[in-house]
Amino acid sequence: MTDRDVVVLDYGFGNIRSAQRALERVGGSVEVTADLGRARDCHGLVVPGVGAFEACMGGIKAIGALPVIHERIDAGRPVLGICVGAQIMFERGIEHGVECDGVAAMQGQVAHVKAEILPHMGWNIVDAHPESQLHKGMDADTRFYFVHSYAAKSTSDDAVVTTCTYGETFIASYERGSLSATQFHPEKSGDAGAHLLANWMETL
Repeated sequence: MTDRDVVVLDYGFGNIRSAQRALERVGGSVEVTADLGRARDCHGLVVPGVGAFEACMGGIKAIGALPVIHERIDAGRPVLGICVGAQIMFERGIEHGVECDGVAAMQGQVAHVKAEILPHMGWNIVDAHPESQLHKGMDADTRFYFVHSYAAKSTSDDAVVTTCTYGETFIASYERGSLSATQFHPEKSGDAGAHLLANWMETL
């Protein structure tokens, strides 16, 4: 393994090739795989996600990855969630009135964003936490690419939380121990996304 050995978890619900290319751009040695041994042993695990909360959790459970994610977080080994991969780290998700348990690595729930036009699709600035490692060295007007209709709006965890406002304020990214995550898509966010991923790679 290299000093930047990264696995993008392939469980059938992620923008995996775009994530792979974006991580390779910033120096990662990246493998896309559903192999749980590799997911457990790599320096950095990326959990992507697109679509519905419940479907993504079903995919995680189908390949047996839930214990591996918990094991890594409990052991202080870096995990990065992207989009729905960030959402499923919370205790539960509520979509169309259906409630689904999440990974429960973060306290709180994911629910519908209250905005006139959904999905929230396009570029938006975020209010970065001053202690954020992910957003280190970025200007206040840095924009990231979002595509979502659901989000976590709060957490009672002692986490470094960056927010975004679209209709209402929601969590755009968070960092707690070895777990980091973004509601937006860094792999679709050009130079800003590359900067954020490079900051994450520094933690490996």
